[in-house]
Amino acid sequence: MIGLLGPSAVVPALGSPASGVSPHAAVGLAAAAIVLGGLGLLGGLTFGSRAGARALVAFGGTAAAVLAFLPPSGSADHLNYAAYGRMVTLGLNPYTHGAADLPGDPIAAAVEAPWREEASVYGPVATAVQALASWIGGDSLRVTILVLALVNAVTFVGTGLLLDRFTRDDPARRLRAALLWTANPLLIYQLVAGMHIDTLAIACMVAALLARGRPVGSGALLGLGVAVKLNAGLVALGPAWELRRRPGRLAVMAGVAVAVAAAGYALAGSAALGPVTRTSKAVAHASYWKTFQGFLQSVVGVGSAYRAEIQIGSVLVLALLAWVMFRALPGRDALAVAAVLAVAYVFATPYVLPWYDGLAFAMLALAGASAVDRFAAGHLIVLSLAYLPARVEMQPPDLEWLRVVVRQQVAPWALLALTLGLAGWAWTTAARARRRPRPAAPRP
Repeated sequence: MIGLLGPSAVVPALGSPASGVSPHAAVGLAAAAIVLGGLGLLGGLTFGSRAGARALVAFGGTAAAVLAFLPPSGSADHLNYAAYGRMVTLGLNPYTHGAADLPGDPIAAAVEAPWREEASVYGPVATAVQALASWIGGDSLRVTILVLALVNAVTFVGTGLLLDRFTRDDPARRLRAALLWTANPLLIYQLVAGMHIDTLAIACMVAALLARGRPVGSGALLGLGVAVKLNAGLVALGPAWELRRRPGRLAVMAGVAVAVAAAGYALAGSAALGPVTRTSKAVAHASYWKTFQGFLQSVVGVGSAYRAEIQIGSVLVLALLAWVMFRALPGRDALAVAAVLAVAYVFATPYVLPWYDGLAFAMLALAGASAVDRFAAGHLIVLSLAYLPARVEMQPPDLEWLRVVVRQQVAPWALLALTLGLAGWAWTTAARARRRPRPAAPRP
């Protein structure tokens, strides 16, 4: 609810005057919310909750509805969304231009550094939603953001309702799904208060997995999710695994998914793939790959960013994590495969931000319970604190340690420890399962 306090170091301005909240107070409140929310999430996953699943879903849905009418907080990505939609309505290609190419425009002027020159990295479906919001909002930044926030909140709540309906026959599983998604305070902060487009991609993927008995519908939803954000396509390997012995249905699902995604990118033009390929080589400051990159540069030389080596290494880590988790978890269906791949991705990718974890939490809510839940919670807590806030503007010099120390030094080692811990847990769990004696066959 920090948005109630108005523009601050955590809440970008939407044309209103600056508030009286100091940067230290704003960041402190956000940090307290993240820590308390993280502890509450871990406590709920470990000890359960006195509140029932229905109450948690109602609470999370109400919180999302309220936050839709408050200024977004945590980052300034929503200002980029508004600018990209504005470009479409003005006949400018958001995949080849940035906000700086619209001088004097009331919407583009709100985009913050260092993103003013950056083209869109989002898929054509995301751009279409942004363009619709801009068409409705016109010259009003507030109305444009409100439309985007309402779409985001409805999508978040709708995903929660899908998860609740899917798990309704199992009270324990239903409660866990509510804790992992709808009433998860960290996801509410990152996806709803932060208003990130990832919510839309996640909703498509959850719906696709739940509709996997219908190859055409599932494929269409998978294609839509990929056309929001390309990395969401990793989830498609879940239903593909489940249909590996039914090639006809697999071909239908894959064909529809490719056709839908390809149609979207064809309409957007080849330029839509350019920014995505560039960002795929980026390395986040909070990632342990950034520490590895710095080590290589100090030993071998600074003449190269070693991005190719890091990409190869991250793919190997992703494959290893997915393999050991797959062997450790009891389920081997589409939901389990999608969950281990989504979790492995956020633990292994060189470019990770806290809201990326939303995909992993949604997939975990569909799959069975395990210690992976708590590893994922720890991952999200670390990233949320590392990117507090995920902005450059309005950050006072005496809080620079948050970026230099917490984000660039503490977070990478904490994430590496969590990654090693997850791999170790999965390895030992799988080993114990192999040693467990099989039940004797019944006598004839």
